Amino acid sequence: MLKVKANETKIKIGKYEGTYRYVMAPELYATLTQQKVIKEAALRSGVSKGVMQACWDAAGEVIKAWATEGHSVAIPGLGSMRFGLRAKSVANVNEVKTSLIRSRRIIFTPDVDLKDELANTAIQITCYDRNGDEVKRVTSSDPGTVEDEDNSLTPDPSPNGEGNENGGGTNVNPNQGGEDED
Repeated sequence: MLKVKANETKIKIGKYEGTYRYVMAPELYATLTQQKVIKEAALRSGVSKGVMQACWDAAGEVIKAWATEGHSVAIPGLGSMRFGLRAKSVANVNEVKTSLIRSRRIIFTPDVDLKDELANTAIQITCYDRNGDEVKRVTSSDPGTVEDEDNSLTPDPSPNGEGNENGGGTNVNPNQGGEDED
């Protein structure tokens, strides 16, 4: 079960500025260390911890090397990852330069099985008022829709209108003409 907190928070910007709204976020547990993951993987696979560590290190180096060469790299049982970026567009080829790049990103595309697992996972929401007191609990009855923004070639609905990554690793927003907005 995925646990979510809904905290009553005073909104500081935007449409609801100055009002209290319940803002949801997943409850995150402690980050599992690499050593704990390796130990568990070794137990589940029946190989020694040293062999698992060597395989883990080698896989990490291969993924990093291939991703920096521009490949989308499969991560077994999870999906694939690739590097991307967000950048301004320009009308003239002579204006193309690296300073147009706003950010570099790591893009993860989950496998269908992983998305199905998430879709089938129940969600429990615990609501807390502005004083930190629990006021309600809700268990999911939604259809379990999993959003997959990074695989879409439609414009990014983000408030800054930056657009999305397309297959070429550039930032395209067809709703804008000429240069992207800042």
